[in-house]
Amino acid sequence: MATLSALKFNTVDGADQALTLLGSLQKQQLIQVLDAAVVSWPADKKKPKTRQMQSMVGAGALSGAFWGMLFGLLFFVPVLGLAIGAGMGAIMGNFTDYGIDDKFIKSVREKVTPGTSALFLMSQNAVTDRVVEAMKGLPAFEIVATNLSKEQEEKLRAEFGEEE
Repeated sequence: MATLSALKFNTVDGADQALTLLGSLQKQQLIQVLDAAVVSWPADKKKPKTRQMQSMVGAGALSGAFWGMLFGLLFFVPVLGLAIGAGMGAIMGNFTDYGIDDKFIKSVREKVTPGTSALFLMSQNAVTDRVVEAMKGLPAFEIVATNLSKEQEEKLRAEFGEEE
């Protein structure tokens, strides 16, 4: 089963550093990155920059439309206001299959702010202990959300010294 995770970094380039590391771990066959997208939000900008990692697209990859709708919902709909809110309920139904619910949306909106970055990662077949150890060398980050089971998520948060 694939896992969708959102990791928030306290620096604008933290998500890029994580993605580079994950690429290296993938070459070592320690994780399979199915798809990824990065959000970087320079402190002096009104909106974040987003991009999908085309080079990592695989059999389980998500479409550009998925990422576009997700990032629109996360970062651009609040700016547009309630005018299009009615149609969002239908769109949200499609995201719940990936573990993206109102809690996920609210958490990402609150935490990914100017001066930060986020990595949205669809992965599978991770050698968890090796990946966790390698990621401890990254700049400080927080696991915003994941569709892992409650027990798996708690264990991962404990590894990184986070509390829910």
